[in-house]
Amino acid sequence: MGKYIAKRAGYMLITLFIIATFSFILMKLLPGSPLTAEQKVTAAQRAIIEAKYGLDQPILIQYFKYIGNLVQGDLGVSFQLKNQPVTKILMAGVPVSAQLGIWALFIGTFFGMLLGLLASIKHNTVFDYGANIISVLGISIPSFIFAGLLQYFVGVKLGWLPIAFWGTPQQMIMPIISLSIFPMAISSRFLRTEMIEVLGSDYMVTAKAKGVSNFALVFKHALRNALIPLITVMGPMAVSLMTGTLVIEQIFSVPGLGEQFTRGVLTNDYSIIMGTTLFFAFFFILVILIIDLLYGIVDPRIRLSGGED
Repeated sequence: MGKYIAKRAGYMLITLFIIATFSFILMKLLPGSPLTAEQKVTAAQRAIIEAKYGLDQPILIQYFKYIGNLVQGDLGVSFQLKNQPVTKILMAGVPVSAQLGIWALFIGTFFGMLLGLLASIKHNTVFDYGANIISVLGISIPSFIFAGLLQYFVGVKLGWLPIAFWGTPQQMIMPIISLSIFPMAISSRFLRTEMIEVLGSDYMVTAKAKGVSNFALVFKHALRNALIPLITVMGPMAVSLMTGTLVIEQIFSVPGLGEQFTRGVLTNDYSIIMGTTLFFAFFFILVILIIDLLYGIVDPRIRLSGGED
């Protein structure tokens, strides 16, 4: 296990290096510069500022300085937010975005599993058809559409909940619901398909013929086998929720990573954009590693490295 984790950690570092390199190149290919938004800056002042941040140096020197700082854990400073360290800015927004994403993933997966179980047990009934309709709608309609509908009907028309901001439980409900629709639909779809396949397999038919109760068939045998494909999609889904919060946060004025990232894009704030990109890349790779480890927990027959324990 330790050898496997160390090997994957090495791959993580290589992947992050490649992503950091491509992010740097793409930032330099963008039109304009971080000083484009400063309309009142004279040519002389611009030259002084560029020299201060090293933007007047050759691209290759800027790249090696950036990688060197990155190795030391320095993501640079924001060009627009009064020279604040990017690490500090990210750490201020991560707890809010993580709270929103985790709640949405938990609620969406929980209710999606309930829908999938119900649809598989009541296969080809009105419950199955209803769960399928909900899944298709959840996958087809973007989360920001649900967000707008909730704001209009629940917030404006009915006045039950505040339409924006974050902090109180009432303010958190609509953003979480909007973001949880997609994982609910995905979880329901995958679990239903896998459960139907597992319940119809030969060994399940044999177990039922031997007198195993329906409860034991579903929850002790079928569900455990059906969870493996669901765990596989939960990794990318968790990351998509974190990135999806960028849109939801803007709609509901949530002070998370979305606000800072959007501001960075609009102002060509290289450090903010690259720092956020690296954060999401690191989070994605870490989640994939956790999922690989979960395989061995859900199904002990799965071994992580060449059949070794």
